[in-house]
Amino acid sequence: MKNDNTYASKLQPVTAKNANEAQLEVLEYTKKKMGFIPNLQKNMAHNIGLQKVYNYSAEIFREESGFSPIEIETVYITVSFENNCDYCVAAHSMLGSVKAKMPSDVVEALRKGKEIPDFKLNTLHNFTKHMLLTRGWPDKSEVQKFLDAGYTEKHILSIIHAIATKTLSNYTNHIFHTELDAPLKVWEWKPLRKVVSFFKR
Repeated sequence: MKNDNTYASKLQPVTAKNANEAQLEVLEYTKKKMGFIPNLQKNMAHNIGLQKVYNYSAEIFREESGFSPIEIETVYITVSFENNCDYCVAAHSMLGSVKAKMPSDVVEALRKGKEIPDFKLNTLHNFTKHMLLTRGWPDKSEVQKFLDAGYTEKHILSIIHAIATKTLSNYTNHIFHTELDAPLKVWEWKPLRKVVSFFKR
């Protein structure tokens, strides 16, 4: 969560004007895929490996996760909410609503960390959160609830994939305090709680 004590990178966003050849290549790829270059990608471009891994991971997750578009955004918003990433919650609120046609009450519940008014989606949300909070050591009872809702063990691996993907973007946004792109401002979101520091004694 942003505050006066959180670090903010001094690196400036990479654009067509200051990019080297490799950076320009990944930025052009992003523009071709998305129609514009989001601020997240302008910051990620400082590390080409990070940018390429994120792009590929995000694309293959959408193609191979076995989740529907609404389920994908449910998982992504859940992870970003738990990681207090204001940029990614805003971005996936927009994608969920506009692209995936996610019902407004589901979007609102996810943004508030409340119970989702859909049993299967709520189970997906709860299990994704459980995977995050247990650092990937889920309880047998929680796995059974997930399976009973109609998901499979392969979906558990897809959730791991999503958590890894969003960690790349969430943490990059934390380091840069990434400014929302103009299309995302209407979806602005503020973290509801402070991050607990494990280094304070």
